[in-house]
Amino acid sequence: MMGIDAIDLNLLRVFAAVHAAGHVGRAAEALGLSQPAVSHALTRLRLRLRDPLFVRVAGGVAPTARADELAQAVRQALAAVQSALAQADRFEPRTSTRVFRLHMSDIGEGVFLPRLAQTVRRQAPGVRLEVYQLEHDRIADALDQGKIDLAFGFLPTVTQTCRVDLFDERYVVLLRAAGARERAHGGRIPLTALDYAVVRSHPQTRLILERLGLQERIRLVIPHFMALGAILAATDLAAVVPLQVARMFAAGGAFRIIRADLGGHEFAVGLHWSRRFEHDGAHRWLREIALRLFRKTRRAP
Repeated sequence: MMGIDAIDLNLLRVFAAVHAAGHVGRAAEALGLSQPAVSHALTRLRLRLRDPLFVRVAGGVAPTARADELAQAVRQALAAVQSALAQADRFEPRTSTRVFRLHMSDIGEGVFLPRLAQTVRRQAPGVRLEVYQLEHDRIADALDQGKIDLAFGFLPTVTQTCRVDLFDERYVVLLRAAGARERAHGGRIPLTALDYAVVRSHPQTRLILERLGLQERIRLVIPHFMALGAILAATDLAAVVPLQVARMFAAGGAFRIIRADLGGHEFAVGLHWSRRFEHDGAHRWLREIALRLFRKTRRAP
């Protein structure tokens, strides 16, 4: 018995074209090949299968019984391959039930999820988003292994991935507007006059206070970011937070943003994904949504 390893699969493609056309010249034209190249491919396949496959008749060629038997299986196999290739590139959001898994910090959830979930829901009502918070040293492997599809955030230690910077970010101080008025001196609020709450899951904010010599002004440490807004609204505590987050809190007028020199530079918040899925249709669809929603033009120096 002859196995498929013994046959160049390109020969089967030529065979299918000749069988469908009933003519070597027309098959060559359909394949974009020369007629001698098609004839040579048929000769190779005849030798492999030990069958003439086609015989000359008036107006072209006619298949042998062995060729007719083989043609149906070859057509089905080529159609299956073509369908698989098309499916890999095509994504139909309106009918998809795909599950996308994303990495975001709790801060990132507040910045990205409302608009992202709204847009995905509108375009792909059957799609589900699942959000995870991974240790940074696990993110690249999780992307490569398909355990997560995209990672959002400031992830300087995540390398060997595809990445696009979405926007520049910086840290600011946020506090209740009424408390800010009480502490203002000549229109300014000295950072040394404030007491602070910090979030343990975001150690960078505590490091900023330590660099400024304000670690003794920390009065509250909480594990996650979710409760911070309610805490600041109910107390006179301040917090160091990213500017995007501060703007969300301050939109209603209950908070004030202090853009003080905190001794740090701007940092880029990015979108990461694996090179393995660079050309996957579903990945590309979700990446394009994220870029359209969140990518901002970088400011000139």
